[in-house]
Amino acid sequence: MSKSQWGGVPMAPPDPILGVAAAFQADPSPLKVNLGIGAYRDEQGKPIVLKCVREAEKRIAENHSLMKEYLPIQGLADFLKQTSAVIFGKDSPAVKEGRIAVVQSLSGTGALRISAEFISMYKPGADVYISNPTWGNHHTIFQKAGLKTKTYRYLNPQMGLDFEVSFPRAACVCSNINYMFSPQGMCADLSAAPRGSVFVLHTVAHNPTGVDPSPEQWKRIADICEERQAVLVFDTAYQGYATGDLSRDAYSVRYFANERNLELMVTQSYSKNFGLYGERIGALNIAVKDKQTAEKVLSQLKGIVRPMYSNPQLHGARLVATVVGDSQLTALWEKELKDMSDRITDMRQALVSSLEQIRCPPPNANFTSWKHITSQIGMFAFTGLSKKHCDVLTNKHHIYCTKNGRFSMAGVNPSNVKYIAEAMKDAITSSAKL
Repeated sequence: MSKSQWGGVPMAPPDPILGVAAAFQADPSPLKVNLGIGAYRDEQGKPIVLKCVREAEKRIAENHSLMKEYLPIQGLADFLKQTSAVIFGKDSPAVKEGRIAVVQSLSGTGALRISAEFISMYKPGADVYISNPTWGNHHTIFQKAGLKTKTYRYLNPQMGLDFEVSFPRAACVCSNINYMFSPQGMCADLSAAPRGSVFVLHTVAHNPTGVDPSPEQWKRIADICEERQAVLVFDTAYQGYATGDLSRDAYSVRYFANERNLELMVTQSYSKNFGLYGERIGALNIAVKDKQTAEKVLSQLKGIVRPMYSNPQLHGARLVATVVGDSQLTALWEKELKDMSDRITDMRQALVSSLEQIRCPPPNANFTSWKHITSQIGMFAFTGLSKKHCDVLTNKHHIYCTKNGRFSMAGVNPSNVKYIAEAMKDAITSSAKL
């Protein structure tokens, strides 16, 4: 038999996140816990379909006038009409004035890839600055488009935002501003980037840390972005899921676009906040200065999509458009978002309380407690556990998480939270003895 012409292809390493799920599935232990992949689970550890989605599916199924024809390259018209308003706000000047070029995408990952291709075409020499740490796929997405990626500081050793140092102004200085700022960390790195660089920012519920800038810090970031004339990419995976409030979770995007009138790209994913993981529904929005430019940008986005996957999927877009286009279903969706967000918040507190009850030592010398878990928001907790700790959790206790100590809090529930806490204590204390 002749050898395959592809025999020299090397085996790719397993995906660090999806590989966790595969290992979990292969483990026969009844004690196993999956804290790896970010997908919502209820208090019994089961996946759910939102009630608003079930109702939308019923309405779609009963409407026999709906066909299964190809969508236009840019996507479903009703979905596109609704999705920009979800993130920018219905009263956004950019929405009202038609200054947003928007295409439906294969969830947030697809939206990022389209944005990367667009940047590669029209800003080919620009470096892409991504937070350290970040979602494991960010660098690869932009690099596959031929772009060079760099990092900016984001997290300090105490699990706070590595932002900048502030100090009081001298009393003799006449100013309404009470503090001066010395660029450090994130601000220093962004300020030092060449003009025209690409800044990838997490809209809300930073992945993997759950640590977000405050509104005042976002304003400072906007100042730097404007001064650096940066190309802005806001990656939005958790709107509404983070705090249970769609508007609150969209603060950063709405401030930059609506109050500062900055041009920006905004990706959207409806995986987490609609539970439509397998439907792969998302969008890429590019807000610009005028309607004519938006039309030209849209034409080029369509030119990217056509040879990539021709046109997007239909069913999930109909689901989102049906819910968001109906006031009663939207109200139900918002209630379900709040319920999911509240459960995650409750599990953060339950885990910290369980750790405190058994006097579990903090993960390392940078911490005096486990309070950083409750100060974070969104699906993930960045625990501070080391790779060694995580190996003990998996190999001894059948608890699966990524090796950087990121827990998907959706995998924590009332029946396993104490088991997880006990395992964490064992991992920390046993590792300290080695």
